[in-house]
Amino acid sequence: MNQQPSNPGVRHLQVPADRAGQRLDNFLLGCLEGVPRSVIYRLVRTGQVRVNGGRAKPMKKLAAGDEVRIPPVATRPAGPRPVPDEWVERVRNCIIEQNRDFVIIDKPAGLAIHGGSGLAFGLMDVAARIDDGWRPVHRLDRPTSGLLMLARNHQALVALQRDFARRRVEKRYLALLHGVLPEDRITIDEPLKKIRDSSGQHRVIVAADGQAAVTHFRVLERFPAHTYVEVQIETGRTHQIRAHAAALGHALAGDERYATRSAPAGLKRLFLHAHFLRLSGPDEQVFNAPLPAELAQVLDALRARPAQN
Repeated sequence: MNQQPSNPGVRHLQVPADRAGQRLDNFLLGCLEGVPRSVIYRLVRTGQVRVNGGRAKPMKKLAAGDEVRIPPVATRPAGPRPVPDEWVERVRNCIIEQNRDFVIIDKPAGLAIHGGSGLAFGLMDVAARIDDGWRPVHRLDRPTSGLLMLARNHQALVALQRDFARRRVEKRYLALLHGVLPEDRITIDEPLKKIRDSSGQHRVIVAADGQAAVTHFRVLERFPAHTYVEVQIETGRTHQIRAHAAALGHALAGDERYATRSAPAGLKRLFLHAHFLRLSGPDEQVFNAPLPAELAQVLDALRARPAQN
């Protein structure tokens, strides 16, 4: 990567050929090791990061030779954050598939992909103890468990992210909703927009000027006050399932940000689990992750309750 002369503290980097096609946010994550993704998005949103002299969105695909202006930003000292040995072993045991191009893990709930913002460490800090070449291809929210794909080299990262962008990857989730959905299937095709509420917390809402988002809900089982569903998304917006479910009036059980009703007895986390991942193409591959025990127990408890008359 060629670095151009610049003002003190400001860097102007030319995108090398092997980074062509990479998204701006992921390019910056590689250049600003240890800087939380939230900070990187703020730098881009406020125009401090420029591509060829102009503003750009985090999702912009870079081309070889593009010049990226990177402002001064405090980074953590070189080297991975301290990670407890038990977390390294736990993530090793979560590996479902591993080949020369990618790794599929069953991410535990409560583990953010990146550390920072008050977190001692994130999944990528743990991954660095196993293989420092792993890079996330897509995202799962911190409270969400389930299938997450990590690329093992840059070429695979670019190719897999392209597949996600072109909707060649099918993702399905298992979720428990508050209330009873009357329809067996329902599709929400409503744009989503990130806002900051009166408490200063980021939220995602349905808004006409938001980004396109499509979510499909399919009922698996109904209870007196809840509905167990499988969810398929066509887009990958922040909090997409959580925001669309809340817009339906059926927020996810255990969702501290969007739900107004109390979680069912025994539920100590968000009831959202990425259980199915399909890679399309000549060599189609399908991966599954069973519902975690703590969520299965909640369903068992709901099934054991007598039906209301």
